[in-house]
Amino acid sequence: MEELWVLNGELQEIGAKVANGRRLEREDGIKLFRSKDLLGVGYLADGVRRQRHGNRVCFSVNRHINHTNVCVNRCRFCAFSRPPRHRDAYTLSLEEIEEKVRQAGALGVREIHIVGGLNPELTLPYFLEMLRRVASIVPDATIKALTAVEVDFLARRHDLTVEAVLERLKEAGLNCLPGGGAEVFAPRVRRLVCPGKISGERWLEIHAAAHRMNIKTNATMLYGHVETVDERVDHLLKLRRLQDETGGFLTFVPLAFHPKNTDMEKWNLGQTTGYDDLKTIAAARLLLDNFQNIKAYWVMIGPKVAQVALGFGANDVDGTVMEEKITHSAGGETVQEIARLDMVELISTAGYVPVERDALYNVIREGF
Repeated sequence: MEELWVLNGELQEIGAKVANGRRLEREDGIKLFRSKDLLGVGYLADGVRRQRHGNRVCFSVNRHINHTNVCVNRCRFCAFSRPPRHRDAYTLSLEEIEEKVRQAGALGVREIHIVGGLNPELTLPYFLEMLRRVASIVPDATIKALTAVEVDFLARRHDLTVEAVLERLKEAGLNCLPGGGAEVFAPRVRRLVCPGKISGERWLEIHAAAHRMNIKTNATMLYGHVETVDERVDHLLKLRRLQDETGGFLTFVPLAFHPKNTDMEKWNLGQTTGYDDLKTIAAARLLLDNFQNIKAYWVMIGPKVAQVALGFGANDVDGTVMEEKITHSAGGETVQEIARLDMVELISTAGYVPVERDALYNVIREGF
């Protein structure tokens, strides 16, 4: 980063810290988010990405399964969930899940991603049997399933510790936890957008417990609604602090808020802009210096912005997905699947080397 002179004075100071391997502080993060120099912030983030990953960009051949939309939480930002016995409520049988997995297996899937609502009719045996069946159908795939919110729900449902629930899930075939449910950790924000959900501190506790049990996890932040820049930075720093302690996070996934069909639609918040999407990804790369991977989740920001994000600190574009319901319920306009070869083209035409991975970031194939 010897060309720091091209940056404005504020970013030059931050750039000098980055170049010298010094950790950015809270005030640096706030400056990054408030900076009007998007290209300058992107330049710094891209430098860090290139140092760590060169020209390589990861993706997975993955299949999303949302086993139920029944949820007692009813978060205000969510358009996917339905209360019990609602006419649009659904819960997949184990046989229906098996069929989805078989179809994905025929396409060479290497990651199964399973998340859903908090359905009071679903008990731990349902999930254990689900995991066993999935693992038996696609033994070469990694299983990423159940958010910290779902793990907490099962623990309370069965009067078990989080560790006991995680141990049983792991024995049944669970490989890692997704990062959903983090939203924004600030209590003020949670009171407004998800008052019935576990606290940010509880989310961190559950991920810490998983890490201690050698279960890797992802981390997320839902941005672009009522949170402030300061609250975004504080969220990222809490993730960084836990990663310092455990090293258990695989990747950070910024999630762009989609308001359509949610209770928050009437708040006239709108959707995030490409400018904000790129700034958030770049700031995350610079602040989360102990996270190896930063994801540009194409389902939420679109494939085109995801391509550009590869020059703003992201080194992962998620995967083929095959079926996505949560974002599309909230007005997501992207397709629900990108074929494997199209994913390779998306990465390669942006000037990068595609690397197929599983959920644990084990390399399956590189170059194509």
